[in-house]
Amino acid sequence: MTSPSRLILASSSPRRRELLASLGLVYEIIRPDIDERQHPGEDHIAYARRLSREKARAVAQRLPAEGVVLAADTVVILAADTLGVTETGTLLAKPADADEARAMLRQLRGRTHQVVTAFTLLAADSPDAPHTESVQTQVTMRDYSDAEIEAYIATGDPFDKAGGYAIQHPAFQPVAQINGSYTNVVGLPLEAVSAALRRFGFSPDAV
Repeated sequence: MTSPSRLILASSSPRRRELLASLGLVYEIIRPDIDERQHPGEDHIAYARRLSREKARAVAQRLPAEGVVLAADTVVILAADTLGVTETGTLLAKPADADEARAMLRQLRGRTHQVVTAFTLLAADSPDAPHTESVQTQVTMRDYSDAEIEAYIATGDPFDKAGGYAIQHPAFQPVAQINGSYTNVVGLPLEAVSAALRRFGFSPDAV
């Protein structure tokens, strides 16, 4: 494959924009428009992987036969038991309102959950050959108080984030410990994305 002239991020997430920019690459943004509902019986990781592919394809269809599309989807999964089985745990999506955010943050408090980001790289001239990976990080939340939850909800920060929280929020700081990629929890696993971008002809800065 020759070196592509364009890199397109199929996302409107400011966190993904900042993370990709940290690799020193020039890129464009085209927001995908797809149905993001989970299919009946679809396990959570397969769901994230499918959405990343569908986002990439939706944007690639709008391009001439050049460039590479990067799309991603992040899910937060709270296992139903101590075995940590992510496929059948509880999927915590973006909270619709303060009540949902409050319930999610109480569910997560003091417990360990999984954050899975699936990403797809798709060359516009090879739409049937997507490269899809998923990266999983284990996250343990601290025992924050109800008052801290309320203060965080009042900032408006939870409502565009899976699981209702941002690991990087400077005031709330909800996470006690992680096992795995930090940037994966923010929304884009830079180590894996950088390696994949190199295979597509790009030269990202070292992570």
